Amino acid sequence: MPEEQVAPLDLGRLMKKFDISHFGLNAILRGMQLTLVGAHRALQNPDLFTSVHYKQAALAVIIGIIIRLLIALPSLCIKFILYLLSFVLPLHLTTWDDTVLNTLAFIENHVLQLPLFLLSLMRYAAPSALDDLFMMSLRWVDHTYAVKHQHQDHSDPSFRPAYYPSLSQYSKGSAEKRSPQTTRQKIESAVAFFSRFAKKGSISLAVYAASFIPKIGRFVLPAASFWTFKSAVGLGPASLIFGIGVFLPQRFLVVFLQSYFASRGLVRELLEPYFSRIPFTKEEKKKWFRSREGLLFGFGIGFYLLLRLPLLGVLVYGIAEASTAYLITKVSDPPPPPSEYKKFAETQTEWRNKQKFLNLSLSNLDSLHDKPPPYSEVDPYPTASAQ
Repeated sequence: MPEEQVAPLDLGRLMKKFDISHFGLNAILRGMQLTLVGAHRALQNPDLFTSVHYKQAALAVIIGIIIRLLIALPSLCIKFILYLLSFVLPLHLTTWDDTVLNTLAFIENHVLQLPLFLLSLMRYAAPSALDDLFMMSLRWVDHTYAVKHQHQDHSDPSFRPAYYPSLSQYSKGSAEKRSPQTTRQKIESAVAFFSRFAKKGSISLAVYAASFIPKIGRFVLPAASFWTFKSAVGLGPASLIFGIGVFLPQRFLVVFLQSYFASRGLVRELLEPYFSRIPFTKEEKKKWFRSREGLLFGFGIGFYLLLRLPLLGVLVYGIAEASTAYLITKVSDPPPPPSEYKKFAETQTEWRNKQKFLNLSLSNLDSLHDKPPPYSEVDPYPTASAQ
């Protein structure tokens, strides 16, 4: 019998699975810095403080109060029931009632992420307002860049063209059918949003409940984190998280995992005005996010933490949308006119000037930018090197 041949170990493929270059600490920190720089740049925009936006800000505060009441409603109902029970039961001698309330609050705020869910509903309640905010902020970012570099030769390769003029020519929804969304399409989008939340919420509750199973419960959350992180950030970080997660307190691991996925979802929502215009395929969009994973996580987690501020979360959400306009100018090229958009998405799947941008000082973030390559059908893949 001939001996069976064993396939040689592909070290290159194995090392690729453990590659964390797209999720490095430097990229995460730079993303958190962009949270602050982007917010500061957005708040300098005088158009943000018009009477219209003042009205929207006042409405946002009212919505914030309503959201907090909605989140607190289950706890308030249980407190009222416990208050009634206190007339017939000696609840002052027990602690289980406090445990129930604390567990319910933890599930609402961390397992189900209800605050972020309710904030995200604004995109469906007032989609044009957030889209207009993004585009208005993008125009302001172009203006401040031009003013800051007014003495620089515009033919210099390091001087970037404006983003707003080209992107404004793409109609919202052009990435799908290049026509405005109908009422039916908006309803279908909202239903899909609720379905995604229901699915994620059900899985989160199931995993959280399984973590209380005797003996094997302590491995449920680390195993779930390994499975989800494996496809998101790679085998290396997922293995590390599993190893550490076995020894971490259960609640800490839940907060960590849910914060990661909540910030990831937040960034995708904030980038909707960009991706609703530029036609990326599903695979191209996946590559786009993966090559910028660390920076986007840092940007998202920064705003996610700010969104948890009581009552001010809705205002922070608006600032986050405005700041995303600044973010997009750091991680992508200015889009070409709609008539020349072919092949543009393919050129954006890899972040070409990543290392140079991450090595810039915080005060010099605007000093580096590649001029976008030509996107004509004659030469869709130029060989111009990144500056």
